[in-house]
Amino acid sequence: MLAKEVKTGIHFINGDEACCEGAIAAGCRFFAGYPITPATEVAEAMSRRLPEIGGIYIQMEDEIASMAAILGASWGGVKSMTSTSGPGFSLMMENIGLGVCTETPCVVCNVQRAGPSTGLPTAVAQGDMMQARWGSHGHYEIIALAPSSPQEMFDFTIRAFNLSEYFRIPVLLMADEVVGHMNERVVIPREEEIEIINRRKPTVPREDYLPYEADPDGIAPMATCGEGYRVHVTGLTHDERGYPVMDAKTQEKMVSRLVGKIRNNRDKIISTKNLYLDDADVVVVSYGITARSAMQAVSNARKEGIKAGMVKLETVWPFPEELIRSLAPQTNAMIMAEINGGQMVLELERAACGACPVSLVSNFGGSILHPNLIANAISKMAKGKT
Repeated sequence: MLAKEVKTGIHFINGDEACCEGAIAAGCRFFAGYPITPATEVAEAMSRRLPEIGGIYIQMEDEIASMAAILGASWGGVKSMTSTSGPGFSLMMENIGLGVCTETPCVVCNVQRAGPSTGLPTAVAQGDMMQARWGSHGHYEIIALAPSSPQEMFDFTIRAFNLSEYFRIPVLLMADEVVGHMNERVVIPREEEIEIINRRKPTVPREDYLPYEADPDGIAPMATCGEGYRVHVTGLTHDERGYPVMDAKTQEKMVSRLVGKIRNNRDKIISTKNLYLDDADVVVVSYGITARSAMQAVSNARKEGIKAGMVKLETVWPFPEELIRSLAPQTNAMIMAEINGGQMVLELERAACGACPVSLVSNFGGSILHPNLIANAISKMAKGKT
């Protein structure tokens, strides 16, 4: 008898374990990975849980193979994922690009640690944010979510699978060491209360099926191997049949659609949590564990009479530039709080378009940002000091 697939109820677990439970609740039945701190607990939890419910767990020889394995499993019709941290994320980049080009649904959880290189394996950072966007070669769009609690690790993992299945793209869960290792209350709802999205299937006769012929929304129905359809899967520039065609016209058509299916559906993808924006003179933008420090800083500032507000990035890619562009002329200053040398602040500056000053509060990793550090920056910006 198989174990219970969805562990409904109230749990006290860490973020990595919550990621595992969210994946299983979303329908993930294949995990391939390689142990790496601080993401190992995701793999360990999956190694226990998947065999209990008829799924497959496999430890690969490295992260290159892990990424290849989940792409193959997805084409076999199974929802799949892997987890990693900085060095492993780097190794996965070529095959993440392959997943984008072949439009393969899967989820990659990156529990970030301080780098570069081996860095601080057991300490927090948020230094992989630009790598998430531009780490693979060529031009493409990506979807990346940033949880700030174990509860969000559960919730966002489900959303990552849903976005992946709907848009046929690898979706990145950009967690961090503190969120991954933090133990908190996680509420898992009943199975019937969890919204699940599955990939779109072909409705045309098998002889008429073109694996990369998109519907009007830019997304192509996906027939998986073994269903009787003719499917050719290649990372080369390809036409609607999936066959390689080496010319600029085909490249333009293919990449335009891959980019367009994300850009044209930004309103379905982008999610933010906004606080006190109606009267904010200073707006803090943050994500992941740093967002929790920022929330406390904003609360402290308002108690001191400073009209501070906040945008918490639940989706980091695509970046909510429309929201920032509309807010910037209405505020006196904006602050990006993040644990790196300044990565998402570049997007904030770009979207603000010079309409207000933009400041950075950060460190290079190893510890979270204390709320007082952000609160001091809010106070300075409120007084017109940059």
